[in-house]
Amino acid sequence: EPGPEAAAPAGAEPGPNGVVPAGRPRYGPGVLAPAVTVLVCALLAWAVGPRPELAVWLAAAPVAVLLCVVDRRVHRLPDALTLPLAAAVTLLLGGVTLLPGHTGSWSTALLGGVALGGFYFLLFLINPDGMGFGDVKLALALGVALGWYGWAVLCTGGFAGFLFGAVYGLGLLLLRRAGRTTGIPFGPFMIAGALLGLVLGGLSA
Repeated sequence: EPGPEAAAPAGAEPGPNGVVPAGRPRYGPGVLAPAVTVLVCALLAWAVGPRPELAVWLAAAPVAVLLCVVDRRVHRLPDALTLPLAAAVTLLLGGVTLLPGHTGSWSTALLGGVALGGFYFLLFLINPDGMGFGDVKLALALGVALGWYGWAVLCTGGFAGFLFGAVYGLGLLLLRRAGRTTGIPFGPFMIAGALLGLVLGGLSA
């Protein structure tokens, strides 16, 4: 007969006695997530340089990586992360406009958040089973960040997210590891696309 640890959910943390308790799933990052966060921050620092908006991207990067971890494990983008992220990016970029050396536009950033968030909301209304409302809330933050560098960067980063997700889904189909109706966490691909957009925006600014 299986022991107590056999009934525990995947990814649960072991207790003090070494036994994994049931009903306590672990949502936090493991060893890989901090390493990915460091690499993302290094990439952003290289692309953006000493401009003041870099501080905003570095502050948002750990939250974005955590969202990728959570979405991959439980297929959810919790409000406790997405909404504060959107508010923080918006307010911090507003503060950056008061500093010398910035290269973006706060007004375009705000419009970018509305545009990308509205586009994802439209997709949610068209197909609620295919697009979660958490993706809509994440799109607000990503739209603000990408819009900071202009409409071209916003379109590039937004399109890249869909492209990455499509390539991943097609790969699963070809490997017969998923069907046409299999749900995949889309948040990580949205964030990867936004990262590409920010890198390109930082390099071209």
